[in-house]
Amino acid sequence: MTARTLQLTAPLRDYVLAHGARETPVQRALRAATQRMPRASMQIGAEQGALMALLVRLMGARRCIEIGTFTGYSALAVALALPPRGKIVCCDLSEEWTSIARRYWKRARVTRKIDLRLGPALETLDALLARGGAGRYDFAFIDADKENYAGYYERCLKLVRKGGLIVADNTLWGGAVAERRVRDADTRAIRAFNRKLLRDRRVEIALLPIGDGLTLAFKR
Repeated sequence: MTARTLQLTAPLRDYVLAHGARETPVQRALRAATQRMPRASMQIGAEQGALMALLVRLMGARRCIEIGTFTGYSALAVALALPPRGKIVCCDLSEEWTSIARRYWKRARVTRKIDLRLGPALETLDALLARGGAGRYDFAFIDADKENYAGYYERCLKLVRKGGLIVADNTLWGGAVAERRVRDADTRAIRAFNRKLLRDRRVEIALLPIGDGLTLAFKR
């Protein structure tokens, strides 16, 4: 046993990918295609996708929300884990990036499970609430612009049922959250978000050192 998380060297990360994530051929192809893009670092890792898919299955989730879709890997992982009539609402601004996502979703035959909505995510979430969506969702994933994390979280907390789960990505922000001299807007926003969740008694939380930091918030 150890009280410290292992430092993930390149060989150890390769081992994790080879032994800890059962990617489908479409998932592997999408991850490879995204890695050739200039903004490839925005994509979640295969191990994170596997964890999210497992959580969705464990919860028996049927209705999910994603804020920040990029090229669609995280949505694909969740959609594959959903039952036949499950649905994930995906919020993004980019037609360019999500057009790539659509191609791979089609190849994986999960298009009917995915409701992609292009536009400001806060507006999309407000529209879901206005249409009676409060408490109707099981799972939400936040992975978009950092300065709006608090706003996304508050809306997701209304949309997700009691016993539902909100997952927030990038909560370690490359380690910058622990560097006092780093004061850019995104880092300050993530620090504030982490403090907010620590103090929020509406949820139980765990911040996991997976990828760039992954916080799980279970709604009481």
